[in-house]
Amino acid sequence: MNTIDQSIAALRAQMSQAKLDAYIIPSSDPHQSEYPAEHWNTRSWVSGFTGSAGLAIVTQDHAGVWTDSRYFLQAEEQLADSEFELHKQLIPHAPEHIDWLCQQLSKGQRVGCDGLLFSLGQINRLGKALDAKGIELDYQHDLIPAVWADRPALPKTPIFEHALHYTGQSRQDKLALIQQKIQAQGATACLLTTLDDIAWTFNLRGSDVECNPVFVAYAIVGANKVQLFMDQEKIPAPLQTQLEQEGIEILPYRAITAILDTLKAPHRLLVDKDTVSISLYDLIDEEVVLSGPNVPRQLKAIKNDTEVGHIKAAMLKDGVALTRLYRWLDQALEEDGITEVDVSQKLDQLRRAQGDYHGESFSAIVGYNGNGAIVHYRPTPGSCATLRKEGILLLDSGGQYTNGTTDITRTTALGEPTEEQRRNFTLVLKGHIALARLRFPKGTRGIQMDTLARQPLWEHMLNYGHGTGHGVGFFLNVHEPPQGFAASISQRGTTPFEEGMFTSNEPGFYKTGEYGIRIENLVLTRTAGSNEFGTFLEFETLTLFPIDLRLIDVTLLSPEEKNWLNSYHAEVNRQLAPLLDEEEKAWMADQCRAI
Repeated sequence: MNTIDQSIAALRAQMSQAKLDAYIIPSSDPHQSEYPAEHWNTRSWVSGFTGSAGLAIVTQDHAGVWTDSRYFLQAEEQLADSEFELHKQLIPHAPEHIDWLCQQLSKGQRVGCDGLLFSLGQINRLGKALDAKGIELDYQHDLIPAVWADRPALPKTPIFEHALHYTGQSRQDKLALIQQKIQAQGATACLLTTLDDIAWTFNLRGSDVECNPVFVAYAIVGANKVQLFMDQEKIPAPLQTQLEQEGIEILPYRAITAILDTLKAPHRLLVDKDTVSISLYDLIDEEVVLSGPNVPRQLKAIKNDTEVGHIKAAMLKDGVALTRLYRWLDQALEEDGITEVDVSQKLDQLRRAQGDYHGESFSAIVGYNGNGAIVHYRPTPGSCATLRKEGILLLDSGGQYTNGTTDITRTTALGEPTEEQRRNFTLVLKGHIALARLRFPKGTRGIQMDTLARQPLWEHMLNYGHGTGHGVGFFLNVHEPPQGFAASISQRGTTPFEEGMFTSNEPGFYKTGEYGIRIENLVLTRTAGSNEFGTFLEFETLTLFPIDLRLIDVTLLSPEEKNWLNSYHAEVNRQLAPLLDEEEKAWMADQCRAI
């Protein structure tokens, strides 16, 4: 019996003791993080599947992992030697596992999970579906400590201050603004559970979570009291003194449960039901709870002028690093043996050389030919592709700098592209330009704009299966709610765009087994002007790196699209050239030549 199957057997023994017929293991942590700390990587540990999205269910006679098409190939490989079976989700994030549970279990059987890892909204939806079939849901069971013997401890890495020089807004100013917002909603305090919102609120950063510069904590921001719940040993002594002098009370991380349990009326605690775990929510007296939006999430989505200035500086760093990567790649392809992993490691090295670098903002997607068609492909040593002077390379990567978070995708021809590849690349480019050039009335939502990026592909009956863009943090999470371009009626798709929002623009096309195409820049929402029809907004593209001219069929571009591309390339060359040596300048001038 292999290690995975031993874990399944141990888990089933615990389920029998708890009288559970099924046990659900999500990918999340108590803070609903996209990337959890190693301590909460339970689904990866129990199943062996390491993709960032997915869910495991174990019954007495079945073990399954549910994930979407981005991870099918990876999951099939990683689950092959264990009892776990792959359940292919047709729609990302759809609750298909709930339907499976309802079909497999009988009336009177019991489903268990750890309520600390599920939001109130998730448990309500799951419970409603199971209840309709007479199946009981019990979310009071954390079975993992009894079966994961060498489980990593909670991270102990020190936190550090993100200086006012970068943030443009002090901790006290942010807290005052939050206090003003919650009082306007009739609350005396708000509960913060999401790590990026806590990091933003307190102008603090950490390294507890891979790719995201956050730290494990909770917070309660009240009208007269501010409490930060985290392990004090992670706070350098001078910083702790400063926080306490500013009136911020530091309490142990796990003390949050005792504090919530003792809150009584007339306290009114503003709680976001979509992010608070059911286990924490259950501790709060019903008379104390006031349901409402996550206040810092709305505030931090609007980047201030200081942040924008630093983001633009980070884009220069990224542009220089990418210039040096692609010049290195041109030379490396003359030799044999350059792999996708080599490209990823070289880019990380070149970004680090730019200074104030804290690592990748997500694991780089380096997809050569058919691997580029796997939307969230991640190369691994020993199994990744070796590059040759032919085909197409898709590189989606980003960096975490003290002065900003980057995310860029470029698709590059390593040899002579086919007519089909040039046509499809140009269709994706036309969609990208349609969004980049868009001027729209204030109040417009991402679901209304997403269609524009797809329309050139739709004309040829082509499409792509992911959203067209997501919000991006400021030296924070690369995927930052609430706004974005999406075809679904989701928070991302229905949030109105506002001046100062920082968002990705990334349409694509993927031909399974052959190649992938994606063109991604980050754009800033700014005011275009006002008239009798109201205020209009537009996008300013901040990413600085050329788009591969070899992949463009110029005959498919309109004069307006050519003008946009030429203007963009002229700006890229203007800003990056002063930072390059003479050979790099010549390379950049050629990449940015007018068409």
